[in-house]
Amino acid sequence: MSKQILAQRYELIERIGDGGMASVYRAHDQLLDRYVAVKILHPQFANDEDFIVRFRKEAQGAAKLSHANIVNIYDVGECDNQYFIVMEYVEGETLKNKIQREKTLSIEAVLDIGGQIVGALEHAHTHNLIHCDIKPHNILIKPNGQVKVADFGIARAASSTTMTYSGNVVGSVHYISPEQAQGNSITPKSDIYSLGVVFYEMLTGRVPFQGENVVSIALKHLQEQPQPIHELRPEVPPVLEAIVLKAMEKDPQKRFSSTQLIVDIQNAQKQLFPNEDAVEDPYATRVIPRATLNNIRNSSPNTVARTPAKPSILKTKKFMAILVVILIAGFFAGAFLSFGKFWSSEDIKVPNVVGKTVDEAKETLIGKNLRVEIKEIDSNDVVKGYVVSQTPKADSVVKAERLVTIYVSKGSEEVSVPDITGFTKQDAENQLNKVGLSLGVVKEEYSEKKAGTVLRQDPMPGSKLTKGKAIDLVVSKGPEIKTGNVPDVTGNTLSVARIMLEKAGFVIGNIQEQESDKAAGTVLDQSPKAGEMLKEKSAVNLVVAKSKDTKKESTSTSKKENSATKAPSKTGDSAIKE
Repeated sequence: MSKQILAQRYELIERIGDGGMASVYRAHDQLLDRYVAVKILHPQFANDEDFIVRFRKEAQGAAKLSHANIVNIYDVGECDNQYFIVMEYVEGETLKNKIQREKTLSIEAVLDIGGQIVGALEHAHTHNLIHCDIKPHNILIKPNGQVKVADFGIARAASSTTMTYSGNVVGSVHYISPEQAQGNSITPKSDIYSLGVVFYEMLTGRVPFQGENVVSIALKHLQEQPQPIHELRPEVPPVLEAIVLKAMEKDPQKRFSSTQLIVDIQNAQKQLFPNEDAVEDPYATRVIPRATLNNIRNSSPNTVARTPAKPSILKTKKFMAILVVILIAGFFAGAFLSFGKFWSSEDIKVPNVVGKTVDEAKETLIGKNLRVEIKEIDSNDVVKGYVVSQTPKADSVVKAERLVTIYVSKGSEEVSVPDITGFTKQDAENQLNKVGLSLGVVKEEYSEKKAGTVLRQDPMPGSKLTKGKAIDLVVSKGPEIKTGNVPDVTGNTLSVARIMLEKAGFVIGNIQEQESDKAAGTVLDQSPKAGEMLKEKSAVNLVVAKSKDTKKESTSTSKKENSATKAPSKTGDSAIKE
């Protein structure tokens, strides 16, 4: 399906995912010139009218959702009996990939990711839409940490009131709620149960229930309690474990609503990660109690009236004298700090500390009777902890105890390498520039992919790389066109000529017969001629000998013989008469 144009608008570039009901493609919206994700239903669902009606209804409902943590749906339609949904293309990784890579997530990350997911669910539930298939595979995480919940619409479209289709329960069995497993009616709290399972997996690195088959796992959701989280990971706070257990209650009535879960997550975040930098604003507007106001009035009722006005201190001579002294003192202090003991006769040549570690630089400068100020700066070129530059510069002559500022590298920002395979070279370079990376060495090789398509990249997608670094690419040159010399097959039999041509990479084209004294089937001529260059698998036309028409020759000979016989007889007769 690669490079297919869907609905005369969406150019399918590459398949990026497959599910039980649909395949997902990265595509280019030619009308709006942007990349999108296109989900196309598998053919087996395309002929079920009830399914299609539900699909359209739920996809339209999902398209009405507008939330920062939900993948936007742009379009829904049908083309050549293919039903599709066009949605936002999200760069990043799935939560499942993140769990597989990190094994267990930090408590702070679990609360952050879970809070974003439940925020998306609350928005959907208020619009009467149930996801029905919450699992890490459907949770996308952008490089900046933003969560995007995907697959709104398709999972719900496949559900009836009992959440079954063709006799099979629909849903991912490791994350399915007990009511879904039984085929009962679903509610928004079915999503909360699945989210509880996702919480469990983020904290422990594994799903709560495992079994030999789908049935055994579904039964565990109905009948068993998961192994306590604190047994698998003792450092998990009780408040967080309690949230997970309540979300995974067998009885939907005992579970959170999405709104209640948001409140509990926020409370847990405040309890576990208090904002120590928060300072009460002394100038904030407050309501002063009436009793406090009465106490203020009663304590000095006539103070304002009895107190004579005093001249402003800013206008007194004493204040002006103090101000002059402060300014002079400030001047000398600044001079001392900036230039050292400017009254000292000791001149010091500032040593060069650029390229040294911060400790070496401090030791060198202090040893020269100079003071040191350290400032950290970003640097892509200098290793973290080493001096990038200094002020005053090396070899400057200053007074003793002069302040020398050294600028120390705190390293450079790291970014996640995006997946640019399947892009054109230009699009790939644009994607790299967006995240602060550059295009490195570009090599070309023959491929069945369209010329200019990125085949491979180094480093691989998801790698961490310093901003400004380059990504090397291997780009397609298109299919390789092979050529070769046409062999000389004249004089050979047709069967031998066929073998010779096929061995050289060619095929026999038109065969024309021509009478010849040579044996029947002998190749008399060929086109193209021997030695010419020709594309591989091109056809070579042949002229082959055929036997002469012996019947025709025999008739011609007989006539000649009869003519020769009659002539002498005629002559003989004439001689006798004479």
